[in-house]
Amino acid sequence: MSAPGRHERTGWIDLTGWWLSEADDPAYREEVIPLFLKVFRPVRDHVLLDLGCGDGRIQDLVAARGVKAIGVDINLELAGIAARRHPVFLHRLPDLACVRDAAVDGAYVVLALEHFEGSQRFFSETARVTRGGGALTVVINHPVYMAPRSGPVIDQTDGELLWRFGRYLSRGNSFEPAGDQAIEFRHRPVGVLLTAAAGAGWHLEEIREEGVAAETAARDDLAALHGDIPRLMAIRWRRRSRPGPPPKR
Repeated sequence: MSAPGRHERTGWIDLTGWWLSEADDPAYREEVIPLFLKVFRPVRDHVLLDLGCGDGRIQDLVAARGVKAIGVDINLELAGIAARRHPVFLHRLPDLACVRDAAVDGAYVVLALEHFEGSQRFFSETARVTRGGGALTVVINHPVYMAPRSGPVIDQTDGELLWRFGRYLSRGNSFEPAGDQAIEFRHRPVGVLLTAAAGAGWHLEEIREEGVAAETAARDDLAALHGDIPRLMAIRWRRRSRPGPPPKR
């Protein structure tokens, strides 16, 4: 992980070139997209929000499955690229004040939740705009992998790769290289995310955790040692069609 002072800190508005190169990285195609598709449950003619849509490449996948995805992003250049193919509007997430209650069939976010300021606001806003029975799909860098001060450690006695957990149990942030600048990642333990989602009315359906893909491991001997270290996490929640029964006393 990079030290905050080594790169100029910036926001997503200035990161068009960096993101386009990141999304073209083989690991994005071999790990991120396949994991999203494993958890995503498309329903033809549903209308979903793509939160942090970037240049619209996930919208392309969703549209190919008969789903209409409306993109939301703060980066004008990336939104402009996506808007050539899909409906997109500019807005700063996680606020969704521009979307009325129960307006869509669900939402998804791929590698963007880590940059939103408030996870509780994210879950409450997506629940508000989603109709009953709708789904929320999230793909994130695994919180174990991205905790501040976490990272790989090689045991010099036998070469075994170990993982330093860093400040996993604390909320915090880190600044990671983004070209010649740095982008902020906001860390929340898994329990914080799941509790925030439950409190907003989202009901857990599926969680998947994955390390490096076989293709990545074949190219990189060090990456191959990360096979059992959770690098990505995908979660799908469902919005209940009707309020649940009151808790028993």
